[in-house]
Amino acid sequence: MTSHATVNITARPPAPLDDRVLRLLADPLRARLVSLLASEQLCTCHLAAATGALSSAVSNQLRHLREAGVVEREAAGRYTYYRLRPQVLDELAEHLTVLAAASRTAEKRPC
Repeated sequence: MTSHATVNITARPPAPLDDRVLRLLADPLRARLVSLLASEQLCTCHLAAATGALSSAVSNQLRHLREAGVVEREAAGRYTYYRLRPQVLDELAEHLTVLAAASRTAEKRPC
């Protein structure tokens, strides 16, 4: 019979990560769109030209990003410009920083 020692965890584990943004950014086209929008506001035609993707594919991916709150849109005549909402990426970066800090002091749990 194996005896298991009781582990007293004093450090509180980080809150679970809302993986919605991570899942969105796991798609190469969406990740590229976010990268492009980090430096300037662009319309769908600019994004399609920069990525080589069809305009309809870009629009569809932008819709996913917009629904998740990663980007915002602004109508400008016939065109719609998109901009990145940096606070979403700031929150993700902060959470990943907390996880990295916690892992630096993580101890081995006895069996």
